[in-house]
Amino acid sequence: MEPVTDDPATQPPTSGGRPLLGAADIRRLAAELDVRPTKTLGQNFVIDGNTIRRIVAAAKLDPQDTVLEVGPGLGSLTLGLLDVARHVVAVEIDPVLAGRLPRTIEEFRPGHGGRLDVVLSDALKVTSLPAEPTALVANLPYNVAVPVVLHLLENFPSLRTGLVMVQDEVADRLAAGPGSKTYGVPSVKAAWYGQLRKAGVIGMNVFWPAPKIHSGLVGFERREPPATTAKREDVFAVVDAAFAQRRKTLRAALAGWAGGAARAEEALRAAGIDPQARGEKLAIEDFARIAEAGRGAA
Repeated sequence: MEPVTDDPATQPPTSGGRPLLGAADIRRLAAELDVRPTKTLGQNFVIDGNTIRRIVAAAKLDPQDTVLEVGPGLGSLTLGLLDVARHVVAVEIDPVLAGRLPRTIEEFRPGHGGRLDVVLSDALKVTSLPAEPTALVANLPYNVAVPVVLHLLENFPSLRTGLVMVQDEVADRLAAGPGSKTYGVPSVKAAWYGQLRKAGVIGMNVFWPAPKIHSGLVGFERREPPATTAKREDVFAVVDAAFAQRRKTLRAALAGWAGGAARAEEALRAAGIDPQARGEKLAIEDFARIAEAGRGAA
């Protein structure tokens, strides 16, 4: 898959004829606010209008969608989302950036401010929003991308679809299927909530500051969790145990979880799983069956 990149210097920063933030705008806003992007908050601002257009198009938003955006920063993606969706709820942890965003929207989209809500919060802690989101579209900080995605999917069941930009390696992990070399805990837990797919690769030169690695786009469609009597946290506990020691068989890897290797084997056989198999071969439905059977083996 080729990187989805364009030269920011040659692409007109517009969306449907309306202006987007270009490199000069981003630097002007940053200077005005005395903002210096930090690794701590994972701040890499998109400075290329064409990349924004591609992200918005790949998200396949409905005109009636209320979009949840995490980490809007200076507003690059926010403007593109407002051009196609009914409403945007932007969750921003930086109070300076959160305070400036409504003014930026009014500057570039006069009269559209009423279609934006800005929530000053850590996305890992937010559990309620001023509007019910139907789609998630976000450029997520690399260091918290997976926890943020899982937290939002769990706490906002109204999210039916979405597209997130994450570290390319993390994108591969989230979208991986059983048996893949990149399949692991993020892949399985994300599959509890829906079907994920790799939707593209974003190069480094479209950000300021430019990261040292490519970013990946991951799209998802919500689906019902596996039919099971086990609770989600019980299923996830099995997943964590199974991948804690990847080279071990499930019989050995789940011994601590089950209270002994013999009990682990009993639960696995009751679930129809070979005790000599390894976690990377199992789908989320298999882990759900093990969690169910584990209650009887305990």
